[in-house]
Amino acid sequence: MGQTLTEKVLDDHLVDGELETGEEIGIEIDQVLTQDTTGTMVWLQFEAMGLDEVQTEIAAQYCDHQTYQFDFKNTDDHRFLRSAAGKYGAYFSRPGNGICHNVHRENFAAPGKTLLGSDSHTPTPGGLGQLAIGAGGIDVTVAMGGAPYYIEMPEIVNVRLEGELPEWATAKDVILELLRRLSVKGGVGKILEYTGPGVESLTAPERMTITNMGTELGATSSIFPTDEQTKDYLERLDRGDEYTELQPDEDAEYDDEIVVDLSDLEPLIAQPSMPDNVVPVSEVAGQDVDQVIVGSCTNGGYEDILPAAKMLEGREVNPTTEMIVAPGSKQASEMLAREGWVAEMMAAGVNFSEATCGACIGIGHVPASDSVSLRTFNRNFEGRSGIEDDNVFLCSPEVAAAAAIKGEIVDPRDLADELGDLEAPGIELPDEYDGSKTDLITPDEAPDDELVKGPNIGDVPLRDELDSDIEGEALLKMEDNITTDHIIPATQDILMYRSNIEKLSEFTLSRVDDTFAERAQEADGGFLVAGENYGQGSSREHAAMCPMYLGIESVLAQSFARIHRANLFNFGIVPLTIDEETYEEIDQGDEIEIVDDVYDAVTSGQEEFTVRVNGEDEYTATLDASERERDILAAGGKLAWTKEQAEESGSGAAPADD
Repeated sequence: MGQTLTEKVLDDHLVDGELETGEEIGIEIDQVLTQDTTGTMVWLQFEAMGLDEVQTEIAAQYCDHQTYQFDFKNTDDHRFLRSAAGKYGAYFSRPGNGICHNVHRENFAAPGKTLLGSDSHTPTPGGLGQLAIGAGGIDVTVAMGGAPYYIEMPEIVNVRLEGELPEWATAKDVILELLRRLSVKGGVGKILEYTGPGVESLTAPERMTITNMGTELGATSSIFPTDEQTKDYLERLDRGDEYTELQPDEDAEYDDEIVVDLSDLEPLIAQPSMPDNVVPVSEVAGQDVDQVIVGSCTNGGYEDILPAAKMLEGREVNPTTEMIVAPGSKQASEMLAREGWVAEMMAAGVNFSEATCGACIGIGHVPASDSVSLRTFNRNFEGRSGIEDDNVFLCSPEVAAAAAIKGEIVDPRDLADELGDLEAPGIELPDEYDGSKTDLITPDEAPDDELVKGPNIGDVPLRDELDSDIEGEALLKMEDNITTDHIIPATQDILMYRSNIEKLSEFTLSRVDDTFAERAQEADGGFLVAGENYGQGSSREHAAMCPMYLGIESVLAQSFARIHRANLFNFGIVPLTIDEETYEEIDQGDEIEIVDDVYDAVTSGQEEFTVRVNGEDEYTATLDASERERDILAAGGKLAWTKEQAEESGSGAAPADD
């Protein structure tokens, strides 16, 4: 039997386990990336492990979330990150140079390589044939120290593309169509592998739009084969020598198949407030639009902004609408500026932002109250834009530009008919990506060789070894699809404390219940109870670290998002799965006790645990964990476990996991 493309890359990097669905495997990591809101903990953990130098082929530190530096704490973080990159041998991308995924794809992403990143949209380079996976910061730290990354072997789903995109339909509509079909939970435990004759009609940047938003499906990763489109893109980047042909075998077998006929697609839009709330644009046409933003790591490249610029040429943004371009990288802005498109858009009434994640996480360009915002971003979780009661729609740059011109949501095909002279811009790549590399500092150019820590940069919190007895109050009961934005918000007033866990923990779950942190501290231990898909969204490990700091010992949920589940293990919180009936029977404020000797049960491989509620009713909860995950949990988290392993091996560095 032949291999899928995913299996080929995994097989080439496999150091432990077998490529069987559901089995834990360990893979070698070639590249790692981290950004400024997750990176401080990555490097503090690297320091705490006593490591001297990065062991992966490439490690890159990006500053893309807090680029506006509202407070000295943001600037101190950037100074610390630059010093860490210099001390340990990583590339450093200065604030304003661009979003990690965009800058990484421009400079480092390569076919056949593995990439682990402490950002959930790390799978973006899958459009170039790179197997890229988002993870918590401690997982990146350990991989950067030379240890394998462990993951449960996902199902591999064949997404077969047929036909070609018609005018006004885009790559964004491909992934929106998949979200419409599958939902935000449809990709959990899966890698989406794109095949079929429709693949060759998509440029590499279009493919990366699709793989970027595969994260919104809950997918572990998404990947495309490589071909002439891949080679052409790398050559335009002056990196043609990094091209490798990667294709699945003709007799490869997949766990499932989804067929998408590109020629059937039309302009789509995700309504508030979830990326899978997708309908044709025509169904919501006519709604007034107050704000339009083109950009982000999903649609912030040169190729994404250019169509909007072409549509605005000789036209003006409607007086009732504000339009902003938030490029994914400074290179995109520089190239568009050299060609005159920035001036053209400014003349049309467009405001250009710094190349940052900002607006995507509610930092800058917060929508007005009772307003509609159309964005080419990847997420529209309620409140993520910076205002709680927001109305954020997700769409392609073409739909966004059409709304900016009309002042309301409009199918761009209808706008073209109305105006008479508006042509579909299509996709156009530059002859070469020739932007400056000034803001990307190589390890050899690093100005720092010692860590520089400001007063807001704290220590890495550690949990003691797992207790045998776990009991306490159900401190908070939550519904389905609680995101990491709910657990630790990413707004600028909170984000500045990502390096200071003591302070950051005060905001834990404040968007669900603003009394939670205080109650948790007073309770000195307890439980969280949640519905399905708990912890979806960002990879931020702070969403596990802060509950751990507040004394949360276990989370009882109907299901967990992949990265957050791993982060719970990494910080010594027991993730137990409960059924719907048990969920319904537990109320906030109930007293919960795990009847079993938890330490012995975890270390012995026990799967079913008895949960007693209010000293009377008993229910069954399940711990689905590998032997390695159980060892990590028993030790109190991955940092403590890794240090134990290093001491036992006598290496003083991150070991290859057993």
